[in-house]
Amino acid sequence: MTGQTDTRDPHRARPSSEELVPSRYAVRIGEIDVLVVSDGVLPLPTAMLAHNADPALRAEWLDDMFLAPDAFDWPLNAVLVRSGEQTILIDAGLGLDPNLDLPRAGQLVKRLEAGGINLASVTDLVLTHMHMDHIGGLLIDGVKEQLRPDLRIHVAAAEVAFWEAPDFSRTSMPTGFPDALRSTARRFSEAYRSHLRTFEEAHEVAPGVVVHRTGGHTPGHSVVRMTSGGERLTFAGDAIFPVGFDQPNWHNGFEHDPEEAARVRIRLLRELAGTREQLVATHLPFPSVGRVAADGDAFRWVPVFWDY
Repeated sequence: MTGQTDTRDPHRARPSSEELVPSRYAVRIGEIDVLVVSDGVLPLPTAMLAHNADPALRAEWLDDMFLAPDAFDWPLNAVLVRSGEQTILIDAGLGLDPNLDLPRAGQLVKRLEAGGINLASVTDLVLTHMHMDHIGGLLIDGVKEQLRPDLRIHVAAAEVAFWEAPDFSRTSMPTGFPDALRSTARRFSEAYRSHLRTFEEAHEVAPGVVVHRTGGHTPGHSVVRMTSGGERLTFAGDAIFPVGFDQPNWHNGFEHDPEEAARVRIRLLRELAGTREQLVATHLPFPSVGRVAADGDAFRWVPVFWDY
C-alpha cells in the first residue's frame, strides 16, 4: 500500500473489500499451515442450541452470554490445511441454496478467492459429515469445473451409507431443513461419487493430518487431528457447539443420535483439556481457535489471543 490513509474520514480508511471484519486467520502447527476461513453466519432459532433443556435455563444461558433470546447467529468455519505437497480443504461451507433465505452464509468460495487461494490447488477434501453447511459450497455453479479432476474427497463410509436413506426422527430442526439436507446430500452424491475415498474409523490424509470417525452428530461424523513438531490442533466439526462447554449434555437440534453426540462431546472435551492442544470447530465464533479447560463437570473454552 502506498501513500497515507486520511484518518479524518473513517470511510476512506476501510479496505476496498466488501468485508468489514477479517474472515481468514492463519495458524501454524509445526510444519503444517492451517487457515481458518469464515463461511459467514447461519441464523437459527435458539431452541436449536438445546431442545432438551428447560426453556428457562436455556434463556438464562443466552442472557449470561449477552445473546438474543429468540435467534442465534451460528458461525460457519471451514479450514484449509497445507501439509507436505498436499492442500486439504476441511468442509466446503453452506453454498447458495435457492430455497433458503440465508444471505449472510455461503461465503467460503468467495473468501478463498479473496485470499488468493485457487480451488484448483486443493488436492484433498475432508468432510466431517454431509450436512448441507459442510458440502453445499461444492454445489455452487462453476465450482466443480474449478476443482482438480483427481480431487480426493475423504468421508466416513458410515456417513455415505446414512445419507442413502437418512433418518431424522430424533432431530429437532425448523420446517424445511430436513428436505433441504436430504436434497443437498443427494445432489452432492450424484455430482461427486467418483471422487469419494471412504474410510471406516481413521485415515491419514496427509503427513500429520488424520481424520477419525466419532459418530453421534451423524453416524459418520468425523474430526480431523493435526500433529507436527510436538504441536497439535483438532478440527472438531459439529462435535462441539458454544453451549456445549457449559452444558455438554444439552442436545443440538441437528444431532441424529443426541445421547451418543453428548458422549462424543464430553469424551472429546476431556481429551482436549488433557492435551491442552488447540481446537477449531465449525460453529464456534470466528476464528474459533482456542483451548479447552476442565471446570468441574463442565468445561471452559479459552480463546487464543490473536497473533498478528
